Amino acid sequence: MTYNPDLLDKAKRHPEKQKNPDRPMGQKPEWIRVRAPQGPGYGETHAIVKNFKLTTVCEEAGCPNIGECWNKKHATFMIMGEVCTRACAFCNVATGKPDELDKMEPLRIGVAVEKMGLKHVVITSVDRDDLADGGAEHFVKTIEAIRFKAPETTIEILTPDFKKKTGAVDIVAKSGPDVFNHNLETIPRLYPTVRPGARYYTSLRLLDRVKEVDSEIYTKSGLMVGLGESIEEVGQVLDDLRAAGVDFLTVGQYLQPTPKHAPVDRFWTPEEFASLEKMARAKGFLMVSSSPLTRSSHHAGDDFEKLKAARAAKQAI
Repeated sequence: MTYNPDLLDKAKRHPEKQKNPDRPMGQKPEWIRVRAPQGPGYGETHAIVKNFKLTTVCEEAGCPNIGECWNKKHATFMIMGEVCTRACAFCNVATGKPDELDKMEPLRIGVAVEKMGLKHVVITSVDRDDLADGGAEHFVKTIEAIRFKAPETTIEILTPDFKKKTGAVDIVAKSGPDVFNHNLETIPRLYPTVRPGARYYTSLRLLDRVKEVDSEIYTKSGLMVGLGESIEEVGQVLDDLRAAGVDFLTVGQYLQPTPKHAPVDRFWTPEEFASLEKMARAKGFLMVSSSPLTRSSHHAGDDFEKLKAARAAKQAI
């Protein structure tokens, strides 16, 4: 019997998914395809990430925009390790028992942000249900380290839901990130199969609570489409997000990482994404990014500037 090392690695990365039948991945449409990573900026970003022993969601989640972003020296740092305690059906991040927190990681990220000269940085994490606070204090220490090493850099965080971690959302919100992002990911009906470890209203309540703690923090959330949702169901999620005061919405196409992950129901067309953006803006979002390759952190720095301008324009009316 011949063993394929790539298949063995995937089995080790996602042991809980190996019982799933293989789902055909099919061929991506033209508008989904991206160029292979290249360029001097890509190499420099890769070197800094490796030298400082940092983890990025760009690599761990297999983001299709890694070539573009890294070439521009943009990266989304993923804190608290590279192993998640959850097993979402759409996610390519490894599942298992995480290591203990690295106490020096916040400082290394602060130094890396300074060295890269980032104007805007995005910090995300795996789910850490094993920790009493879900990793809230580690987020705070990372924010503090960036403020210390790169005080002019604006900070965007993309957090887990901190389910059953009383007070965790407040701790992180009070640390003063410029943008607090938490993704709903999909419609409520699909949570049991797509995001079984999470609860739709827990995530919605998190976004609402951030605004209660500090109404000036920009809040942001993201959705994937292509998992079997209807446009009416997406519209209801947008209404829920606006009721929670969310400022910024991102919507992108779900892409199946491996044959063991949730299958793509269909590929939404660029025209459908444009219509969805129009709908979202009509509902009152200050900023909307909706396209097949949109991801939570794609063009985050440029979009933050647009977000601030949109709030200023609204307040001037």
